Amino acid sequence: MAHLATLILLLPLAGFLFVLVNGPRMSERAVGAVATGAVTLSFVLSVAAFVTLLSSSSREVTVNLFSWISVGTLHVPAALLMDPLSITMSLFVTGISALIHLYSMGYMHGERDYRKFFLYLNLFVFSMLTLVLANNLVLTFVGWEGVGVCSYWLISYYFDRDSAASAGKKAFIYNRIGDVGMLVAMFLLFSHLHTLTYLSIFSGAGHLDSTAATVVVLALLLGATGKSAQIPLFNWLPDAMEGPTPVSALIHAATMVTAGVYLLVRMSPVLALSGGGRATIAVIGALTAFVAATIATSQKDIKKVLAFSTVSQIGYMVLAVGAGAYAAAIFLMVAHAFFKALLFLGSGSVIHSLHGEQDLRKMGALAKFLPLTFPTFLVGWLAISGIPPFAGFWAKGDVLTNVFSYSKPLWILGVVTAILTAYYMSRLFVLTFQGTERFREVTHGADPHESSWVMTLPLVVLAVLSVLGGALDLPWVHHSSLAAFLAPTFGYVPALATQSTLAQWGLAAVDVAAALIGLLAAFSIWRDRVSSPRYEKSFLEHVWHWDDAYDAAIGRPLTAASQFGGDVVEPRVIDGAVTGLAVLVRRSAEGSRKIQSGFVRHYALATVLGLAVIVVYLVARVG
Repeated sequence: MAHLATLILLLPLAGFLFVLVNGPRMSERAVGAVATGAVTLSFVLSVAAFVTLLSSSSREVTVNLFSWISVGTLHVPAALLMDPLSITMSLFVTGISALIHLYSMGYMHGERDYRKFFLYLNLFVFSMLTLVLANNLVLTFVGWEGVGVCSYWLISYYFDRDSAASAGKKAFIYNRIGDVGMLVAMFLLFSHLHTLTYLSIFSGAGHLDSTAATVVVLALLLGATGKSAQIPLFNWLPDAMEGPTPVSALIHAATMVTAGVYLLVRMSPVLALSGGGRATIAVIGALTAFVAATIATSQKDIKKVLAFSTVSQIGYMVLAVGAGAYAAAIFLMVAHAFFKALLFLGSGSVIHSLHGEQDLRKMGALAKFLPLTFPTFLVGWLAISGIPPFAGFWAKGDVLTNVFSYSKPLWILGVVTAILTAYYMSRLFVLTFQGTERFREVTHGADPHESSWVMTLPLVVLAVLSVLGGALDLPWVHHSSLAAFLAPTFGYVPALATQSTLAQWGLAAVDVAAALIGLLAAFSIWRDRVSSPRYEKSFLEHVWHWDDAYDAAIGRPLTAASQFGGDVVEPRVIDGAVTGLAVLVRRSAEGSRKIQSGFVRHYALATVLGLAVIVVYLVARVG
């Protein structure tokens, strides 16, 4: 197990280093093959580690790599934790990332900085694996920062475009705000428990008082809102669409935005100590899911619809964590990785066929031109909409069933969000693949073309996973389900009321009805429309004016303060003080210079007078 864990982590890093050293002498195909092969081998070893863990008597294996930090009472090893949660995460991170790497070989063909792109991808996967495999919060934070900086590089990949450069900076800054929360949680945990190793934290979590536990949970939530794009730090993620489409798929499906949910689930024994903290998590998740879904209904960029969809789906996962349904959150995370990667890569195939066009109003009737992209995208659309028997139906249903037991108002909000999800995804599907041809101006009269096999093969694999992924945790499977596999990881799980079989069927029927309502509404509205102010509200298209509010409340005041500092404080106060001191020294020097005549007789006279004064003083004291 030790060798497997080490190789799973280091293979993407080895791919990065190999391409870094040899890239200038390698062809595009060789660079793509090495980078893709490294991540694929990591996936194969993750499967082997999963099988090994299943046959092991222990479900928690710590792999010590070397002694790392030892300062006073702080002892942090460089060590990995192989348990059901970390193995599950590494399986879908490496598996989905390998498919995205393969897809990128076709999508990025001929792009400038092709080698640098794959360098970033390999480093991104290595950072994410460091995050999920670490056995302590410090090493997790190293991976946490790693995915942050890689996302900055990849989002601003087309750095000569102002929008891309700004989007990269926005993502970086928003994530740094969230990082404050994670650091505060680490400081508090160490001050109370004198350890930052997960297993030691969990065994000593009972020593945390309720106030400390709540502050730690809220600090962790702040960190998660930054990385997983939740209210109030969610609006960096749609701008991240400025990066190449494979980057969007990697960030949304396999790596970065799942990190915040992973952190919350990993720290579930601490979350269990604060009912108020978990309630806050649940409310944030539910509100984010709803708000992002409303925004997605009015977006005209195909990738931005999918981006707000990710924010909404991650909101469902955070809601599940708040409700104590940790296994349901991971189940949706895995299923979401399948169909969201499929949808993003499918949108990339559409964009590729239209020479970079992303506006839904300039698409339409693409079904007959994209014989592989169309059916696979259809699977992704049905899966995220919650139509049975696709993976999204089972995963989202699992979340909503648990939330129903936890809070009826939050469940209602979740159902309304499910209706909106089916609506905006059906709108996207109709505007892209149905209706009239609106792309002729974009393609200059030519027919759109299907992508190459390196781009369509991942679509087929992901479509199969989106169909069969629900089998991971079907309601009637108990002993061999994903929930049973993950159960030893969570420790204490808050008890939720169990539903009768009839109630479960009723909740499932509500889920299906919600999906059908949204689907039918979208088809009835958008079958003959391309755009409509009635259904595409400016308020929603402009993200509830969230960015405008931040600009008014934070951006403009800080800009004004900076301007005042530059125009007044620096030249008049700081520079004035320095200049005033210089003037004082200069004038004092000029005054002193007047008594420096340079004549020896003057100095002799001064010496005699000084001695006379001393003599008079001494005589006066004696007398």
